[in-house]
Amino acid sequence: MEKRILVVDDEKLIVKGIKFSLEQDGYKVDCAYDGEEALEKVHSENYDMILLDLMLPKMDGMAVCQHIRENSDVPVIMLTAKDNDMDKILGLENGADDYITKPFNILEVKARIKAILRRNQNLSTGSQNKENILIISGLKMDFEGRSVSVDGREMNLTVKEFDLLELLIRNRGKVYSRESLLNLVWGYEYPGDVRTVDVHVRRLREKIEPNPSEPKYVHTKWGVGYYFQA
Repeated sequence: MEKRILVVDDEKLIVKGIKFSLEQDGYKVDCAYDGEEALEKVHSENYDMILLDLMLPKMDGMAVCQHIRENSDVPVIMLTAKDNDMDKILGLENGADDYITKPFNILEVKARIKAILRRNQNLSTGSQNKENILIISGLKMDFEGRSVSVDGREMNLTVKEFDLLELLIRNRGKVYSRESLLNLVWGYEYPGDVRTVDVHVRRLREKIEPNPSEPKYVHTKWGVGYYFQA
């Protein structure tokens, strides 16, 4: 499966070079040139890796990394001209998986990417059959038993409500458009009315949310779609 990487740097020549080199290796590459644009892309797309410069306009790389870590465990490699130990420590403490100092050899960057992706793949494979039950902020989801309870109270979900919640909860923090949810949850069997997604989200909230008008679990990103965050 094609891996998707986000490259974030305000130096467009550097971004162009990294993008070209990674695409030669078969990666799908998106680009962002400031911190706010990076977060917008992270919230709307699902990435396998993020290359993140420290010195960025609008929001620096440390702050971007902190925001990413609030909702996602996507691997982050810091790319920066700062090479003192304190910056490296701060980068790692704020959630970065690795740290590469400019100027860098693109072969080293690609080697680091491959190593981290390989590690994550091994971890994912090893834990694939272990996460059968997930408990988050009072919500318990049993994927094998296909049951959901909130604060110990069993919720009676329909098949599609369960599938919808499972997709969102397994990809916590990722925002899905209504079209994406329709395609992923309903598949090609369904003719394709996006209002169906809105109805199911509303019904799901009525069942699992303490206050459906102020969701605790299934949130709306206005103009974009829905996501899970507790």
